Amino acid sequence: MHGSGGHHAAWWQQVPALAERFTVAAVDLRGFGNSDSGSAFDEQREVDSLEFPGDITAVLDAADLRDALLVGQSIGAVAALRAAVASDRVSGVVLGHSLGGLNHPELAALAAADRAEAVKLPVIDRLLTPEFRKRSPELTFLFTQMGTFNAATMQDLRNLSTGGPTVEEVEQAGLAVTFLAGERDAVIRPATVRRAHELLPGSRLELVAGAPHSMYWEAPDLFNAAVARARDALTTKETA
Repeated sequence: MHGSGGHHAAWWQQVPALAERFTVAAVDLRGFGNSDSGSAFDEQREVDSLEFPGDITAVLDAADLRDALLVGQSIGAVAALRAAVASDRVSGVVLGHSLGGLNHPELAALAAADRAEAVKLPVIDRLLTPEFRKRSPELTFLFTQMGTFNAATMQDLRNLSTGGPTVEEVEQAGLAVTFLAGERDAVIRPATVRRAHELLPGSRLELVAGAPHSMYWEAPDLFNAAVARARDALTTKETA
């Protein structure tokens, strides 16, 4: 599940690589990419982000996918975790650069403090490192244009920021949760993600050196390897 500035094509560096070993499905959340707002009768209908988890479940049902590992980037991870908790088709979730919207007062305070610092920076500085932008101006330009294909806005995503599953609910769902974080993430500090990992029993933490918030774009090999390890760990757990 893509982030707020992406859509299914943002995974162009993930799908071919991961499809060599796994069945991969890339989703356009409603209002993003090729998905409309969710109403054939009202093109101007406001996107309701609370419908994202149900949309993800509908894709799993339509494709008859089971034992799925949902991979979410940033806000997409919030939708992914909600869908995972509610679906018997999902065995695990990778929360990429996100706490997944976990409903916990300590985590909420930490995330709010991180956001307060992040908004002081230009958006591009929050997402990609200066070194990458200098080295790959063409990929940086493409990255900045991804969001222009989306109808949904940040305002449409506001409902996802509250009312997420509790640590206890995630634990009771029996999900294998992997927190995937970058040491240079300027949106959510590694220490915040580490604390979420500590609070969620049985979760895994992948902390990648030198990686920014949009690791999937800047360092796809590292991102892909972490996702593959999460899938392999889930398979090992199921066969043990």
